Amino acid sequence: MLTLMTIKLYLPGCSSLKEKRSRLQPILTHLRKEFNVSISEIGLQDVWQSAWIGIAALSTDSVHNEQMLDQIVKKIESTWPDEQILETHLESR
Repeated sequence: MLTLMTIKLYLPGCSSLKEKRSRLQPILTHLRKEFNVSISEIGLQDVWQSAWIGIAALSTDSVHNEQMLDQIVKKIESTWPDEQILETHLESR
């Protein structure tokens, strides 16, 4: 089963795209390695203080995927408290 999640992040205090990418890239790299998911910035690339992140999880169990994606949201909230999650969307296929 394929499960997709999008997360809209607010990155307060970013004053340039370079700063935004320097704050966002470590988050994406860490989550990719820890949870073994495909993750990328998929929208708002030209906006300094916001980012849409897309995450894809693939396994034989959609419940497992959803639990893992929930863990990712909790990980972002606990590890990077300055980065605020504004919205999340979940879709299973």
